[in-house]
Amino acid sequence: MANEQQGAAPGRVIAGGESLHRWGMVIDIDLCTGCQACVIACQAENNIPINVEDYFVKHRVNQWIRIERYWEGEFPNVKARFIPVLCQHCGNAPCEPVCPVYATQHSTEGLNVQTYNRCVGTRYCGNNCPYTVRVFNWDAPQWPESLHAQLNPDVTVRTQGLIEKCSMCVHRINRAKREESRNGRPMADGDLQPACAQSCPTSAIIFGDWKDQNSRISRLAKGTRAYHMLEELGTEPTIVYLKKVDPNLSQHEATVSHKTAYRPLPVING
Repeated sequence: MANEQQGAAPGRVIAGGESLHRWGMVIDIDLCTGCQACVIACQAENNIPINVEDYFVKHRVNQWIRIERYWEGEFPNVKARFIPVLCQHCGNAPCEPVCPVYATQHSTEGLNVQTYNRCVGTRYCGNNCPYTVRVFNWDAPQWPESLHAQLNPDVTVRTQGLIEKCSMCVHRINRAKREESRNGRPMADGDLQPACAQSCPTSAIIFGDWKDQNSRISRLAKGTRAYHMLEELGTEPTIVYLKKVDPNLSQHEATVSHKTAYRPLPVING
């Protein structure tokens, strides 16, 4: 849990190679309704195949963002808590040093990026990720013929035997930077949004630039509700969460609730 007075700071970036931007997110749990619009938007934007029932049974679902659901209280006074979980783009990412072919690395803009044509499918990175957000492609991607025309030409279609994960819609970032250079006008806060943030009906997912001290995410991260997921592991995530406020809980109960709320799913190796 982040210090209540200082908020939550984003993780560090790779040494050297200074960049104009430092991308990140703030996710407000108090606004998330668990509608999963972000999940569907991410799948459509990033060429993620449709998950059939068998994938759920075998714990082989391909999702770059998932909604964790937790229940508090006893019937009939039961409350649901929803937490969107995606790649945290950690500044001290445990997935990066274990890759033997350097397929996962850190960019100068604070993103954990994938080089798919290097990946040999060892799954070391997935097993070393405490957030369980890396997905192994057990099967070749398939879509109904009627959906072939909807594939995004800006996003690589990953083949069987590779690890994939959230890219924070890096293709949108690159496109926005090209337009910024072409127009000669710097991007304003809010001009650029990944698919999940753009589709959220309650604006629970906020995307922005940590280097812009006046950006919305920079301001929100300084609040007393800000914290990092599994911060005690020292992974230095780029994503900051805002605690859900329950006026019926004491301050101590609320702190304990959010410290123990997230427990990652087990990694399924076969």
